[in-house]
Amino acid sequence: MAQPSTRQELIDYCLRKLGAPVLEVNVADEQVDDSIDDAFQLFHERHYDGVVRTFLKYQITQADKDRGRAEIDGVGVTSETAVGVTTNFTWYENQNYIQVPDSIIGIEKLFKFDASSISNGMFSVKYQLFLNDIAFDIGYNGLLNYAMTKSYLEDISFLLTTDKQLRFNKRQNRLYIDIDWSSTAVGDYIILDCYRIMNPNDFSEVYNDSFVKKYATALIKKQWGQNLIKFKGAKLPGGIELNGREIYDDAVKEIEDIEKRMLSEYEIPPLDLIG
Repeated sequence: MAQPSTRQELIDYCLRKLGAPVLEVNVADEQVDDSIDDAFQLFHERHYDGVVRTFLKYQITQADKDRGRAEIDGVGVTSETAVGVTTNFTWYENQNYIQVPDSIIGIEKLFKFDASSISNGMFSVKYQLFLNDIAFDIGYNGLLNYAMTKSYLEDISFLLTTDKQLRFNKRQNRLYIDIDWSSTAVGDYIILDCYRIMNPNDFSEVYNDSFVKKYATALIKKQWGQNLIKFKGAKLPGGIELNGREIYDDAVKEIEDIEKRMLSEYEIPPLDLIG
């Protein structure tokens, strides 16, 4: 069908675009699956429709605290030895990380532990400002004075309780949080602002994405041409000659055009550094 909603329907669509069943597409099922997986990998990593922004919460456990607070000879510490000329140097790395789901492809930030007196509980400055002065300020001085006061409090909060530093690499699936783990308590929650891939098994519309269909078809076509290259010059009954090189070159050009258009039109551009 022209609007595939399953993996097999996407495969059948791609093969029909390449000429099946009129032509025999000389590609093994395993090679077709590899091409589909490659198409989804680029779709999830570079295409803005391949991910969705989401918020995940995680509850801190005692094991997390133990790893984060481990001493050099404690639990959760790995070591690596650098061999010198006359001395061996041993380095230690604290395992202050939390394992994240494989579907998470990027993490924007970790919402900070807001425990300052500026904005914590009913005795905070923000709470007292809102409770005692909000009605008078808005009614008498208008919203400008209130907005300026809030901005001033945010500046103080930023200086006293800065955002926590984190490190994340998709190939590790580990979120390293560089904080004082003794300041956390078992049962506390952390909230991540992150990006999760659009799993086609959960959202069938992904199979019908125009980029996925074109890119997967071009990848299968490239594999088809690569399979036929070794038969160059072979004659079929009727004098027909296989030309795998031409199929391969056409597919490579199509892939380059699709990727170039995707990078310029469908990829989220990087933010400029302002400082």
